[in-house]
Amino acid sequence: MENLKTLFEENLNTDFIAATLSSPRTKGGAVKVKVRPLLKKGTLFFQLEEFKGNQAFHRNLPPQEACAALLACMEEMKQLQMETRSAQITALVSKKGKVTVKKKARKEPAKEADLSHNRQKRYILEEGTPVPFLVDLGVMTPEGKVVHARFDKFRQINRFLEFIEDILPRLADRAKDGRELTILDFGCGKSYLTFAMYYYLHEMRGLDIRIIGLDLKADVIRRCSRLGEAYGYTKLKFLEGDIADYTGVDRVDMVVTLHACDTATDYALAKAVGWDAKVILSVPCCQHELNRQIQNDVLEPVLGYGLIKERVAALVTDALRARYLELEGYETQILEFIDMEHTPKNILIRAVKTGKGEKKEEAAGKLKACEEALHVDPTLGRLLEDR
Repeated sequence: MENLKTLFEENLNTDFIAATLSSPRTKGGAVKVKVRPLLKKGTLFFQLEEFKGNQAFHRNLPPQEACAALLACMEEMKQLQMETRSAQITALVSKKGKVTVKKKARKEPAKEADLSHNRQKRYILEEGTPVPFLVDLGVMTPEGKVVHARFDKFRQINRFLEFIEDILPRLADRAKDGRELTILDFGCGKSYLTFAMYYYLHEMRGLDIRIIGLDLKADVIRRCSRLGEAYGYTKLKFLEGDIADYTGVDRVDMVVTLHACDTATDYALAKAVGWDAKVILSVPCCQHELNRQIQNDVLEPVLGYGLIKERVAALVTDALRARYLELEGYETQILEFIDMEHTPKNILIRAVKTGKGEKKEEAAGKLKACEEALHVDPTLGRLLEDR
């Protein structure tokens, strides 16, 4: 960890902008730590925001103490992303404790960090900087101001990019040999998030990527294709087609499926596993299948209420999907996509291929016992078994 200590000592200063520590080694502790600088009475501090479960804990520490605290945090984390005015830095910690640090110099110095104590939330796509696709989609004005009525969409887009930012080092690992990364977005719809992915990964991060957006609505595909061409996004393509039948690629690095209805999500997840996708981001919708099947004598007093049964079935559906992905060697998390006051259905399943996990036979046995107890037979299980 000596090189990490040097990294923190050299960069915890007024040129520091932000850092994120993520990918915990074990469960139960912090899942993420965000760091930012701030000034209190003229003295430089670093705020550590630790996320544990549904809570966030804050500590404001002077540079030397912050360095020690971050080193302790990195004992439990696998990756670090840091931004300074002059560089973007990534650090990865292997299972044996080997640290790999990569530094990419900025072409021009970034703006100084906001050091105010009660500053506004930092977004990846910042207000005040016009983004062409956000302007055309009605989220921003041509001057870069977020349209008040579309601020929820602006927040949602940035929240989605945060999920990608967290796993970016592991996705970028696949580009080490200089090859192009392929991303598929099933059910892309109006493609707010598809354009955001391309802009963030290609324009902001400089990755060589190809993104394919797939949807059944021909008019939507035509409109998105026109916009992509207008922006000069040469490696962003939109195609009309069905999730279950798509065979246009042989290898995919990331699969995104947002609000694919009912079992369409299962077909997308099975496709992703078949392609050995490194990253899967899925926001399921309309989980009807298990609502028709779920039955349990012990839970009968609870499931007798239609609304409760519907919500329980939806949660069970997504939990089983996550477990099936773990059986296939994915490290899987179930996360809240946007604040619950907007919709009760925005759960995001984020899975990263590691090839590790519980003993497959034992985990599969527990999963099957759970399904038998609830009298359910999920589509994803059958698809993966057939594969």
